[in-house]
Amino acid sequence: MERRKFLAGAGAVAAGTIAAAAPGSPAQAVPGIRRVATGLDMLVGSGFAALAGQRVGVVSNPTGVDSAYRHLVDLMHESGNVQVVAAFGPEHGFRGSAQAGGSEGTGTDARTGITVYDAYGASQAKWESLFTQTAVDTVVFDIQDAGARFYTYIWTMYTSMVAAARAGKRYVVLDRPNPVGGRAYGPMMTSAYTSGVGLKEIVQQHGMTVGELARLFNAEFLPASAGRPVELEVVRCKHWKRDLLAADTDLPWVMPSPNMPTPDTALVYPGTCLFEGVASITEGRGTCRPFELIGGHADDFDYHWGDRLNARNLPGVEFREAYFSPTSAGQKPALLNKLCAGVEVKVVDRATYDPIRTAVAMLVEARRYPAFAWRFDSYDAARPYWVDKLTGSPRLRTMIDAGAEVDDVVGAWADELSAFEQQRRPYLLY
Repeated sequence: MERRKFLAGAGAVAAGTIAAAAPGSPAQAVPGIRRVATGLDMLVGSGFAALAGQRVGVVSNPTGVDSAYRHLVDLMHESGNVQVVAAFGPEHGFRGSAQAGGSEGTGTDARTGITVYDAYGASQAKWESLFTQTAVDTVVFDIQDAGARFYTYIWTMYTSMVAAARAGKRYVVLDRPNPVGGRAYGPMMTSAYTSGVGLKEIVQQHGMTVGELARLFNAEFLPASAGRPVELEVVRCKHWKRDLLAADTDLPWVMPSPNMPTPDTALVYPGTCLFEGVASITEGRGTCRPFELIGGHADDFDYHWGDRLNARNLPGVEFREAYFSPTSAGQKPALLNKLCAGVEVKVVDRATYDPIRTAVAMLVEARRYPAFAWRFDSYDAARPYWVDKLTGSPRLRTMIDAGAEVDDVVGAWADELSAFEQQRRPYLLY
């Protein structure tokens, strides 16, 4: 297995005494901004009491930082109060240097000397082996989610939770606010279409924190083969409310992945990520506005797309005619460095904006162009359309192909969304 030194970059601890944001501190005197303490802040403020006497393994990435951008592994290591024996890196890696679908390999962290294990895409069996190999007592999860079912970190959490249950390990989630708030939107995953971008039956924009999801997973989805629920503890945030978005809080934004640069990206991502499922249109990877800039080859798409979308008067959003050349094309090499024509998604009222309805309207209008084509993956003969995995079933694709209007498509999942809202209620913490 490849081993290499990790750069001591993200979340470096400044020299001197480690200090935490005071739990329960009052709101900032800045209009419209709420001071929020994360689970990490609360843990540090307690002197790491929840981890006393434990051999700890940490599942994290560059987002596991406090308000001064100090990483939890660095804080634990410097404190002398926690025995950190291993770190586990998800997609993009522990220090976040890998692109989509990539990892950093296994190596030694330069700052702490702790071994960082490559755990991207790890099966339950591999997680269990890692936990046994490192002899951890407690697994700590601290990663900033983006609030969408197809953002893979929540499935890293789920799979490692199952392994922890099987291995008899304790599991602690350091909670963080959902950057796109606490409302749920979109279609339900179906069991026939589960994959690495959606392992269990939750809706597309779940509106839950990772701590809340952990509670749901533990009660509803841990398989019988786990033998028992995991011994779970969620260290809650303080002062966060479900109607707050990332921009409403004082928490620093660290890119959860290379194409999630700002809270604005996270706001549109639960919808415009569906364009990963369109072969002829790029979702703006390799631009300064990924998932906000959406377009296809300029020979095939034009300004009419944006004009027709603006004529729909969708709530909370406007569309700017946009031209750009993506320097990273993901699964669409034909669009790499090509002039693309399309739109920039401009959210003008965050309170009324619905990212998934907006994306459905964009797909309905894009489908009018002759060049429009769904991404087709020949490696999965039974489920070749990537958009089906993203949305949880073939329904959205087949309805749009049949000429359905936006209200028809969105209305098709109303009952399952309502059922999910009822299902999740006992597990909400805020």
